[in-house]
Amino acid sequence: MKRSNESAFQLAFVYVGTVVGAGFATGKEIVEFFVRFGWIGLFGILISGAIFTGLGAKMMLISKRIEAESYQDMNRFLFGAAASRYINVVMFFILLGVTSVMISGAGAIFEEQLGISKEYGIFLTIILSVIVLLKGSKGLFGVNVLVVPMLIFFSLIVFLDSFVFSSSESYVLALQMGEGEWILSAISYGAFNLALSQAVLVPVANEMTSEAVIKKGAVLGGIMLTVILFVCFLSLSSLDMLEAFDIPMAQVVYQVANSIHLIYLFVIFGEVFTSVIGNLYGLERQVRAYIRMNSVLTISLILLCCYVISKIGYGTLISTVYPIFGYVSIFFILFLFLKKVPASLDK
Repeated sequence: MKRSNESAFQLAFVYVGTVVGAGFATGKEIVEFFVRFGWIGLFGILISGAIFTGLGAKMMLISKRIEAESYQDMNRFLFGAAASRYINVVMFFILLGVTSVMISGAGAIFEEQLGISKEYGIFLTIILSVIVLLKGSKGLFGVNVLVVPMLIFFSLIVFLDSFVFSSSESYVLALQMGEGEWILSAISYGAFNLALSQAVLVPVANEMTSEAVIKKGAVLGGIMLTVILFVCFLSLSSLDMLEAFDIPMAQVVYQVANSIHLIYLFVIFGEVFTSVIGNLYGLERQVRAYIRMNSVLTISLILLCCYVISKIGYGTLISTVYPIFGYVSIFFILFLFLKKVPASLDK
C-alpha cells in the first residue's frame, strides 16, 4: 500500500510538472485564460480542474489498457489510423512551438527579474535538459518530485502574504462575463494542457504498476493543479497592470514577499524546466519512431529548432500561440470524452 501511494504521488507530481510550464508558473497563462475575465475566472478554474481530473484519469487509463508507448498510439486509438497520421504531425509542431515558448520563458525570467541577458537563461535550460533527458524517465520523475512540492509550498506562502494577510483593498476585479468567452477560455485551457501532457503522461501511465495507482495519481494531480491555479489567481489579483509583465507572479512575490523573491524565481525556473524536459521527452520519442538517431543528436536538433523559434519573444508567443492551440485542442478532449475506455487492446 505504501509503495502504491508513493507511485501515485510520483505520477501526480509528473502530471503537475508537465502542465505547470512557462505560462502557468510565471502567471502569464493564468492572466490570459482566467484573471482577465475578473472574478468569474475562478469558476473557469473549476472547469479546467474538472478536465484535468476526470479526462486526465481517463486518458491515462486508456494508455495503460492499450499499452500505448507514445501519444501517437493514443491518437491512433482516438482518431483512427488514417486521421492520426495528420494529427500526430500537428501535435509535433504544437509541442515544438510550446517548448519554444517555455525556453523563451526561461530567458524572460533572467531578463525581466534578474537584469541578465535572456540568452543565459535559454542556454542554461538547454544544457540542463540534455543532461536530465539522458537519464530517461528516471530523470523526469526525479526533477518533478523535487520541484513540484516546492511550487505548492511557496505558492501558498505568496497567497497568504498577498491575499489573506494583506491590508490592501486592491483586489476588486471587474466581473466581465464576455458572453460566455470565459467558459470557452477555461475549456480551451484544460484541453490545451491535457493534449500537450499526453506526450509525457501516455508513456508514463503505461509504465505504472496498476490502474489503482493511475487513478490516485490523476485525482491527486488534478486537485493539486486546481489548488495552485486558485491561489495564483488570488495572488495575481493584488497586482496592478498585470498584462504589462511577462513574469507577473514574480512581480507579486517581489512586492509582497521580497525575502523569498530569489527562491521563488528558482521555483518558477524549475517549473519551466520540468515542462521543457517533459515535452522534449515526448518529441524525442516521436522523432525516433521515424528516424533512427541517438538520443543526444535527436534532442540537440529539437532544441536547436526551439531556440530559433524562441527568438520571437516570450510575451508575443504566449499571447498568440497558446489561445490558438487551445481551441485546436478542444477537438482532442471531445474525442477523448466520447471514446469508451477499452477492456483490452484489440489484437
